[in-house]
Amino acid sequence: MHAFDVLGDPVRRRILELLAPGEQASGEVSAVIREEFGISQPAVSQHLRVLRESGFTSVRAEGTRRLYAVESGPLREVDAWLERFRGFWEQRLDALGTELARGKRERRRREEASGDE
Repeated sequence: MHAFDVLGDPVRRRILELLAPGEQASGEVSAVIREEFGISQPAVSQHLRVLRESGFTSVRAEGTRRLYAVESGPLREVDAWLERFRGFWEQRLDALGTELARGKRERRRREEASGDE
């Protein structure tokens, strides 16, 4: 499965967000996803399986628990692909930063001018 097919699903993106801080038990992930998306536990398990089989997550057994963690390899591949497009938004973000700074300077000048009156 192509990385963007995997990441195109909002449930799988949310699972990765939940796992980003560190390893979590499948039950913990499942509870959050069921609450937020209103899907069944088997449906959550299917999403976890897709993430595992596509290499986005790994799983290890600890007793009866299954602990999932993010695998960085596929995300690095996505990041490398996106790198060629960063110039499109970085230039715009730089311009936005300039405009925001200009607006702050103007507000300060107006406040200083009104304080002198």
